Amino acid sequence: MDRKSFEQLVTGGVDAIPGKFLQKMKNVRIVVEDYPSPEQREKLKLRGDTLLLGLYEGVPQPARGWGYTMVLPDKITIFQQSIEQLFSNPADIKKQVKETVWHEIAHHFGLNEKGVQEATKRQRPEAEKKL
Repeated sequence: MDRKSFEQLVTGGVDAIPGKFLQKMKNVRIVVEDYPSPEQREKLKLRGDTLLLGLYEGVPQPARGWGYTMVLPDKITIFQQSIEQLFSNPADIKKQVKETVWHEIAHHFGLNEKGVQEATKRQRPEAEKKL
């Protein structure tokens, strides 16, 4: 899939987030890269064969205090080639992109991995309707 088409899937994933959450997203940008950088892999202590589909880097909203000013935006990265390595069907890629975007935005709002997994289980039936 070309980058522009993939980025449109990411935009669609963001658009699928309920408006009440989108309105509360502050100081965050979403980008697409092929794979995690060597620095990202090292920071996460990823083995060479580990695929990472998305990554949130920043200060989650609940952790932002009175001193949270003049900081660079949080960064959510969606890794195109990692996703395409796992899925070849366009419908499956679209579904995974949407789930990955949701997952990383949940981290922006302060959910840890366990919290994201629990929230994903709760929202999955509703999300299936929107695909």
